[in-house]
Order: sequence, then structure tokens, then C-alpha cells
Amino acid sequence: MPDSGHTGSLEEQIDQWRSYLRRRQVIHAVDVAELEDHLREQVAGLVDAGLTTDEAFLVAVKRMGALDDLSREFAREHSERLWKQLVVVPPSGEPRARTRTDAIVAFALAVAAAVLIKVPALFGLDFDEDGSFYARNASFFVLPLLTGYFVWKRRLDTSTVRWLAAAFVAAAVFANVYPFTPEGNTEVLTALHVPIALWLVVGMAYAGDRWGQVAGRMDFIRFSGELFIYYVLIALGGGVLTAFMAMLFQAIGIDPEPFFAYWLLPCGAVGGILVASWLVEAKQSVIENMAPVLTRLFTPLFAALLLTFLGTLVWTGRVIDMERDVLIAFDLLLVVVLSLLLYSISARDPRTPPGAFDALSVVLVVSALLVDAVALWAIAARITDLGFTPNRVAALGLNVILLVNLAWSAVLYIRFLKGRGTFERLERWQTNYLPVYAVWAAIVVIVFPPLFRYI
Repeated sequence: MPDSGHTGSLEEQIDQWRSYLRRRQVIHAVDVAELEDHLREQVAGLVDAGLTTDEAFLVAVKRMGALDDLSREFAREHSERLWKQLVVVPPSGEPRARTRTDAIVAFALAVAAAVLIKVPALFGLDFDEDGSFYARNASFFVLPLLTGYFVWKRRLDTSTVRWLAAAFVAAAVFANVYPFTPEGNTEVLTALHVPIALWLVVGMAYAGDRWGQVAGRMDFIRFSGELFIYYVLIALGGGVLTAFMAMLFQAIGIDPEPFFAYWLLPCGAVGGILVASWLVEAKQSVIENMAPVLTRLFTPLFAALLLTFLGTLVWTGRVIDMERDVLIAFDLLLVVVLSLLLYSISARDPRTPPGAFDALSVVLVVSALLVDAVALWAIAARITDLGFTPNRVAALGLNVILLVNLAWSAVLYIRFLKGRGTFERLERWQTNYLPVYAVWAAIVVIVFPPLFRYI
């Protein structure tokens, strides 16, 4: 239940809500009591997630709208208060102090990340001449600080912190100890896979003691999607700011491009991740619906794209030209499809029966599965003709991992549609499969360079 310091305020709001229901419709007291119990449970859960009592009440009433028409109408009439809660500092008291402390810590870490990415320049490393160093080590300028933020937020024990720190140290060693061929394939693969492996470490810190639970891992999936959305929004805003800055200084004969390239862009890129993470964490229970909304929009579009591609492939009889850029594009496409599946799962109530969108999701998954099978066949043919290379083997492994995930997801989803399985099994499969990607990324970082002689 909410803190005692805000109980009076909560009781007043619930009394207002209760009076509204009885005023607008003749409703039995028992029914009101049942709804009230559900509302109080929602408020308690949101307060535990970090919201203030007043904010939690408004969000809970919004959610109650899905169960009760009158609650929906009440929420609509009071939506102005909910909007203000998204942008206004909470009322005085402990929640306000906690929010302010979180903001200070997050922005301090953002500044630390901006400073950290400039430290190599003190040792003569330049962005242009030593780009490979920055590419391999980009994760270490920001992800340890982000992990530290969640360690502080979740109050993780010392033994857990040691394991998290050991993971970062090991990754830093393997990213820098190998004698890579400059800009070679194994170096590029290392730069791409280090952040993938370390993102699982961030997830362990984010979920804390709940990492072993399906709900904890699913929360991290939601956080990742919201972080991406907020980071893109911050980047777009930063782009507008940069354009106006360039216009102003060029108007007085000063070229700001060197400042943009060597200071604003790298410092803003790493600092923005910390700021975006703080924004998601601060308002997670209110705004975590953004990624699922985008999922609803793009799922039918991507399903249509994949079906059209497969139809064209069959109609024309052409084969896929598996050059490196094409491999990357196909893998990115499959990752996007998997992300759409993940966020549709994260936003769905497992207790509701199958619907039209579930059938559409199955079409998307099956289409992606067929595209992945075609890509795997093309990669295998390429390896047979031209031999093994780091890029081809990495693409082969990733596509096999995606194939397994998509195939079993399709089976579980079809069983759910037919009433032969539960939605929780699909959710559990997806969250349990997350470490597989991190393990494969670690294999690419640790094994591939010596296996392919650092080329």
C-alpha cells in the first residue's frame, strides 16, 4: 500500500471516484467495493514501481477504464491531471526528494560518460585516426555507468556487483588484447557483438533479484524498447538543436563543425543513453505503452513486406545475393521482426482469448521463419562455394539462433490460437531465450578472432 504520508490524499481521491460511480449510475455497493479493491491493488503496485500515490491513482484509474465504462469516463474527465503528472515534479515530501536525487545521479552519470569518452584523447587517440579503438570500446564509455545506475537504484548486494564488474573487465580485455588486423572482419564483429553481450549484464542489474523470473526479464525487454524510442527522440531533438547552432554561428563567420564532430556528437551520444534511461525509469509505469503502440502499427506492415518478398522470390525464381551488406540487412530485418513479436507479447494480457492481432502475429512469425530459412540456404551455399569467413560464420550462427527462436515461437503461438497451449508458455520461451544471444555474442568476441587469425 502507499506511504502513510499520502494516505489521506489517496482516500480523498478514491472517495471522489466512488462518489462519481454512484452518482452516474445506480450500482450495487458490493460491485463498487470489488472495483475499489482492484483499484487499490493497482495503486499499490504502481507505488511499489516508484510512482507517487497521486500519480499511481491516476494511472490506475486509466487502467480501470479497460474494465469499467464509468471508470473510463472518469479517467477521461481527469486526464488533465494525468498529463501534468508526466511533466511536473511530484508534490513535496519523500517522493519528490527521491525523484530529484534520481535525476541528479542520472545527469551526473551522463556528464561522466561524456567526460569518459574524451579521456582517450588525452593519450593521443583521435576519432579519425583511431576509429577502430573507439568502435571496439564504445560500450565501455556508457554501459558500466548505466549498470552502476541500476546497481544504485536496486541496491544490489556486493557479490552481484562483483560478478557484473568481472563481466565488464573480461569484455574489455578481449576487446583490446587481440592483435586485430586494422579494420579487419574479426575486429568489426567484435565491435558489433561486445555491446550485445554486455546488454545482458545491464539487464541483470536492471532486473536485480527478479532476473530469474519471467516478469523481471520481460520488464527489461520493455525497458529496452522504451529506451530506444526515447533515445531516438532525444537524438532528433539534438539534431534540430545542432542545425540551429550551426546556423547561428555560421552567421557570424564561425565554423562549429569541429566542435560538433569532436565534442557535441560523441559526448551527446553517450550522455543521451543515461538521460533516456532515467526518463524511462522515472515514468515507466505511465509511458511503457509506446513500444506496444508502435508494434500494433508496424506488425501488419512488416507482415505484408515479408509476404510480398516471399511471393516475389517464388514468382521470379531469383536467389539472394549474400554479400556482407545484404547479410547485415537481412539479420537486422529478422531482429526487427523478433522485436515486434517481443513487444506485442509484453503488452498483451495473457488471460485474454486469442484475437485477430494474434493471428496477424503468427503470419508475421511464419513469414520471418521462411525468410530466415531462405537466408540460411543462401549463406550455406555461399560457404560451400567460397569457404568460411568470419562474417559468413557469424551470420550463419545468428540465423540459426533466430531460426530456432522463430520456429518454436510459431509452434507455441499456433497452439495458443488453437486453444492447446497458454500464452504464458510463449512469454516464458522468449524471456528464457535472451541469454542465447548474449552467449553467441560472447563466442564471436572471444573465439572468432584467434579462430580466423585476427583477419
